[in-house]
Amino acid sequence: MKSVILAGGYGTRISEESSIRPKPMVEIGGKPILWHIMKIYSAHRIDDFVVCLGYRGSMIKDYFANYALQRADVTFDFRQDETIIHSRTVEPWRITLIDTGEDTMTGGRLRRVRDYVGDGTFCMTYGDGVSDIDIGGLVRYHAERNVLATMTAVQPPGRFGAMSLAPDEEFVTSFREKPAGDEAWINGGFFVLEPEAIDYIDDDTTIWEREPLSKLAEDGKLAAYKHRGYWQNLDTLRDKAVLEDQWASGNPPWRVWTELSPTAA
Repeated sequence: MKSVILAGGYGTRISEESSIRPKPMVEIGGKPILWHIMKIYSAHRIDDFVVCLGYRGSMIKDYFANYALQRADVTFDFRQDETIIHSRTVEPWRITLIDTGEDTMTGGRLRRVRDYVGDGTFCMTYGDGVSDIDIGGLVRYHAERNVLATMTAVQPPGRFGAMSLAPDEEFVTSFREKPAGDEAWINGGFFVLEPEAIDYIDDDTTIWEREPLSKLAEDGKLAAYKHRGYWQNLDTLRDKAVLEDQWASGNPPWRVWTELSPTAA
């Protein structure tokens, strides 16, 4: 199964970072958040990626062009004009990087990679959110419902602590640190799609989250997979700080993968 990752937006609300790099290349724990997302899929044995590039897409190409070499023990023999790889620590990834245009909307980006996803069910998500979602469970849920698209629904964490007041509202009776949101479910990304879902997209100007999803819902072809576990997007510098703190703890909730061991080249 393939996973499409939308990685072409500008990231205007985190412009302090995205002015110099595409948002999916903003680092958490020294690794781009795009890498973290790919590791989540890889933990569920999805290792074939189609990445939709746009703004500063060349930086993503450069990153993966040097990815294996940066994780290798290597000898550069300039006398023999030879490079010898001794061992390396890399995932078994196949990564297709497609330029989908700087100004293309989310639906348009998906439409532009139609020829690369093949004829089978595939995953799709955004390049700025991590989760401990059970990808395998999501795929099975989709297969059981005879739909063209399944969207993961999440309840984002609250941003502020909440107080409980006494009936006279003059005394605080309890305080909860960052409770769950307001009970509303939102689009958390991590879609499973059939290729026919792309037919709901008109052109580059189509926003996936508007007309295509609305029409799929009207046709009874859009299912919702409720994920009650961890989910966090990278939208602002505050979000980056939250993710950095969680990574620094040594047990970030989205790290569902095990560490790789070096292999001989």
